[in-house]
Amino acid sequence: MKAQGFTKETINSFGMYDRNFPQLCIGDVIAVSQWVLEEGNKKRIQIFEGNLIAQHKKGASTTFTVRKISANGVSVEKIFPLFSPMIDSIKVVMKAQVRRAKLYYLRDRVGRAARVQEKIEKKKRPVAA
Repeated sequence: MKAQGFTKETINSFGMYDRNFPQLCIGDVIAVSQWVLEEGNKKRIQIFEGNLIAQHKKGASTTFTVRKISANGVSVEKIFPLFSPMIDSIKVVMKAQVRRAKLYYLRDRVGRAARVQEKIEKKKRPVAA
């Protein structure tokens, strides 16, 4: 389903406006739960977990690209439409600290070189009065 010709009003009429997805940042490791159609009318949820390497924000046709390294070092990239009814949920597994908007340079790297730095949030200490 292409959402290219849809406006925000059209998507709101489909009931897709209340997608309680977390704030996605580039470099984060996310798990996307997606409905997959099998033989006949069977449906099941498939989880795709990997690094968020790009976001293309175009209103109703917003997409994001997730890259994961699967078995035998084979890398797989998937482009997901954000407002797709096939996406069940998105969970942030790990926050990352990167300095680029697009992480396409990870395509050329293998193994440990393809890792991103984890973002560590410091706890605020209470001020002593």
